[in-house]
Amino acid sequence: MADLRLTTSSYLVLGVIDKLGEASAYDVKVEAGRTVAPFWSVPHAQVYAQCDRLLAAGLLAQVRQESGRNRRVLTLTEQGRRALRDWLDDPEFVPVEARERGILKLWFGADPEALVPGQLGEHRRTLGEYEELAESVGTLLTPGQREALEFGIRYERMMTEFWEWVGRRDERAPNR
Repeated sequence: MADLRLTTSSYLVLGVIDKLGEASAYDVKVEAGRTVAPFWSVPHAQVYAQCDRLLAAGLLAQVRQESGRNRRVLTLTEQGRRALRDWLDDPEFVPVEARERGILKLWFGADPEALVPGQLGEHRRTLGEYEELAESVGTLLTPGQREALEFGIRYERMMTEFWEWVGRRDERAPNR
């Protein structure tokens, strides 16, 4: 594994398989879409490629299911479990890249009056979904999952406040 560079997507795959106990690449894709996609999306093709890389590196083991479609079921090896644990224990800070398209458009001179309604609407909608999720399954989540959901709620609140602030641009303009 010395020459294998593990990425955050590698650890996402290891983490999902660890949580599920065993999983096909398809199971990883579905579970990632169902759980972590709001704050860490990974393209479906990348999930399959990561599974192949991690299997070749000895971090995953596979068993072919005899029944059904002869699908490949993956589990973590001891080496994979150790790599995941080392990553989870590493306190390294990596700056966030928000990648908000609306912010980029503002930077390059887009009309705020055209942007604000759509941006505000989508952030309010997402905030509502997160708050509903927290209310419906909040007690079923692990502490880490609840904290990640709380991050999403706080982020969407902040973005809602930001777009409301942008919408009041005229109020902030210097007197002419």
